[in-house]
Amino acid sequence: MQVWDGVSGGRIGFDVEIGGRGEEVVEGEGKVVAYMNENANLVRGLLRRIEGLGGVDILEGKVADIELGQETEEGDFSGWPIVKVEGQEKSLAARLLVGADGQNSPVRKFAGIESRGWDYGRVGVVATLELEAQHEVGKIAYQRFLPTGPVAMLPLPGNYATLVWSTTPENAAVLKGLSAKDFIAMVNAAFRLSTVDLKYMHTQSSGQAEEVSWRLQHTPISGTVPAPVTGVQENSIASFPLKMRHADTYIGERIALIGDAAHTIHPLAGQGLNQGQGDVEGLVKGIGYAMDHGMDIGVRMSLESYNAERYMQNHVLLGVVDKLHKLYSVESGPVVWGRTLGLRAVDAMGPLKKFLMGQASGTGRKIL
Repeated sequence: MQVWDGVSGGRIGFDVEIGGRGEEVVEGEGKVVAYMNENANLVRGLLRRIEGLGGVDILEGKVADIELGQETEEGDFSGWPIVKVEGQEKSLAARLLVGADGQNSPVRKFAGIESRGWDYGRVGVVATLELEAQHEVGKIAYQRFLPTGPVAMLPLPGNYATLVWSTTPENAAVLKGLSAKDFIAMVNAAFRLSTVDLKYMHTQSSGQAEEVSWRLQHTPISGTVPAPVTGVQENSIASFPLKMRHADTYIGERIALIGDAAHTIHPLAGQGLNQGQGDVEGLVKGIGYAMDHGMDIGVRMSLESYNAERYMQNHVLLGVVDKLHKLYSVESGPVVWGRTLGLRAVDAMGPLKKFLMGQASGTGRKIL
């Protein structure tokens, strides 16, 4: 993985050594830096797993309403969440209702749990890109920090990659309005040209392909850059607002929040999904303990261990990523000098880089 400062050029590399049989090895320990998986593939894999396990019913439809249950002839459901699903005749009474329903979570709203934070005034532009032919082994992820936000290219199988470009709403509107040819040119420019060049080209509604071609002929390229982008998958360009949010707590009576329902993070570190998976692991562990000891899985006592384990870990990561975003939004002055010196220092310290990779991948020793 290659990460560098778009203003100063300071760079850090998280290198993967290639073993004799083609395996990717990080610092000789048989680890890869990270894996990239498309959401559609993850969903398909999860659905196949659920089907194989059996005993699970999937109800299609949005949540229409959630209310507290009452004592009925069928049983005492007072205090239980009752979920009504659009298009379904029957309601669901939940001993434990898990809110995995995104940053606008109806479950969180029902539980009366506040979510606090701020908007970054930035937009994430995403797309699936086609690259010039390259080898499967030794793929590299790239991220360049620009004053308007980081731009990242993350490898997918074959000659494809995912683009995540954090930028201003105005720049995002320009990018989304370009022809495929000009959009491709802008992506190539984002990893190669100066911030001054990029700022100018974001003021143009078309013609970027010719402009980038001319400028690249007169711009020396230092350091490793991605393979040139040659195509963009049709209808893959999209955007979403960037924000930071953190719920006051992850639990309520018969309620547990996970993933974006509990926290929303800036995408510059690529940790949103990893955080959610960590939440799932922690919640499953807590539920398992409660069941093994004959406890009601929905009461706060059974859920406290999950909240205690995950809340502070996520809070620290949210804070670190938020500070990185603000640090790299500065274009000049001592801050640029300081962050460049810091990048070079970290790049020279193998054990520290190994620690950072372990924390990012979730395989390192927990610090909290």
